[in-house]
Amino acid sequence: MSIVEKERDLLRFTTAGSVDDGKSTLIGRMLFDSKQIFQDQMDALESASRLRGEEHVNLALLTDGLRAEREQGITIDVAYRYFSTARRKFIIADTPGHEQYTRNMVTGASSADLAIVLIDARNGVLTQSKRHGIIASLLGIPHVVVAVNKMDLVDYSQERYQQIVDEYTDFAQKLNVHDLSFIPISALVGDNVVDAGDNMPWYTGHSLLHLLENVTISADRNLVDFRFPVQYVIRPHQDFRGFAGRVASGTVKTGEEVTILPSLRRSRIKSIHVYDRQVEETFAQQSAVLTLQDEIDVSRGDMIVRSHNLPEVSGEFEAVVCWMDERNQLKTDTQYLLQHTTRTSKVFVDEILYRLDVNTLHREAADSLELNEIGRVKLTSSQPIFFDPYDRNRETGGFVIIDPTDFRTVGAGMIRYTTRETLRELRRERGQDAERPRATNVSWEQGLVSRAEREKRNAHKAVCLWLTGLSGSGKSTIARAVEQQLFADGRQVFRLDGDNVRHGLCADLGFTRDDRSANIRRVGHAAQLLFEAGQVVICSFIAPYAADRDFVRALFPEAAFLEVYVRCDIEVCKQRDPKGLYQKAERGEISGFTGVDDPYEEPANADLVIDTAVLSESDAVARVVAQVTRLL
Repeated sequence: MSIVEKERDLLRFTTAGSVDDGKSTLIGRMLFDSKQIFQDQMDALESASRLRGEEHVNLALLTDGLRAEREQGITIDVAYRYFSTARRKFIIADTPGHEQYTRNMVTGASSADLAIVLIDARNGVLTQSKRHGIIASLLGIPHVVVAVNKMDLVDYSQERYQQIVDEYTDFAQKLNVHDLSFIPISALVGDNVVDAGDNMPWYTGHSLLHLLENVTISADRNLVDFRFPVQYVIRPHQDFRGFAGRVASGTVKTGEEVTILPSLRRSRIKSIHVYDRQVEETFAQQSAVLTLQDEIDVSRGDMIVRSHNLPEVSGEFEAVVCWMDERNQLKTDTQYLLQHTTRTSKVFVDEILYRLDVNTLHREAADSLELNEIGRVKLTSSQPIFFDPYDRNRETGGFVIIDPTDFRTVGAGMIRYTTRETLRELRRERGQDAERPRATNVSWEQGLVSRAEREKRNAHKAVCLWLTGLSGSGKSTIARAVEQQLFADGRQVFRLDGDNVRHGLCADLGFTRDDRSANIRRVGHAAQLLFEAGQVVICSFIAPYAADRDFVRALFPEAAFLEVYVRCDIEVCKQRDPKGLYQKAERGEISGFTGVDDPYEEPANADLVIDTAVLSESDAVARVVAQVTRLL
């Protein structure tokens, strides 16, 4: 195997669409045009197509492998295909689109980095099309591509394509989808699948395969929260005792202090073994064997984590569950087995909070869940589990439910925190939001000039634009350019920057967790004052903790607050490192630096995500200005 082959990363993606939208044909076309089909496969396809009485080779038969599918012409099960190009390796999950196969779609999409939602250009955005976006959002798939297929059947109409783009964009505003792209294609003919073709000169974007080859997925990996579920204890002789497993997320180096859960015993990493080599560091998705400097009782189901970055530990939690059992309903007061990472425990369903209509997002009262239904439930396990919310860490936030009578998998779940109240409660429980002394005998003094009157004079509404992201991600650069553009457009605008406020307003604060929270709290209130003055106020801060950002969001009307996650792979941020802070942190000259030895909690529900490793500065600024302008 060549060095180039070893360096290619793997993209898992899933396809979904309504019946006959062309999912299987699209995959077949992609494999055919990228030269992934052998001659004997092509001969078999031609023969099968003739038997079906079809004039052209039916490329969909490459993935519609089940006999029932071939007879009905629809995809029932999840068909997996593997292929590779010079730039990347791929695993495709071709999932069924019909509502009765929701469990199959959840199975196929649960580990996907990207989802392709197909829409028939003739039919437009259907309920099923929205449903697939909803499921992709629930599963936390970072990238969604809407492929408007069968453009050849609408005469390659740019107007029809734009109608679908506008309608789906409006719908997607309700979802937790951070990266949404659109491509007009014809899977039958091949336009914009692998090559551009000549039929849509008005489309100047990239082909679907180009997007799949170049989409940035490294930034989607959780490289902050080190989680190592122990699978097996290796004891080949009395002088070696190692703990084998796969790194669920984060990285760890030899010499780092770690904590063993649930015992809470601490030690340091003595050595790291990967295959037959001893290495200095291991990272997410890598299988490894760790040894510790101290003799500590560790067994399967335990978890090794960094001492200063612990997951949640609880036997009670809420989760979104997809029920997959054909025989029995999910009911309360029923005992199941919970498989979470490498830990198995008994679990009881305390309450079904609601059933989710995956076509409309409406919540319905329910006392049970049927096959393929999705709902939010309260669970209690017989022993604590160690987890992170699913939207932060899919590896430790997901689980499966097993029937204890015959050990069938009957459900899949995602542990979630979705309300500000829950986050604040967590902060209070951890002592991160203790009551601060407040001045007495004070009251808010309302002026004689209202915000509405100021907005009328300014000829635009007041808005708070909040940019968050790692140091070096490009927040301040974007914030300055947005401020300049809005000012040039005649808007009343002012920018608050992290370094600037620490020269005065927050000069007395350091960089401990409590001080950082106080810093964001003060900035939030300062922004609120500027907002009441009718300004567009731009805030550019790392703001690493989700609860602090939620505190600020709660200060403003929902329709007047725009959170922008300026996303960038930490390695790219380190390469930029405009102030040399990462280098100082890695040398130990700075402690508690976000992204190095202190976590960054990625926004779960940002209003806009800007990936500066992909977008140019001008494109990023244009997107932010466009979103702000909508609110004005």
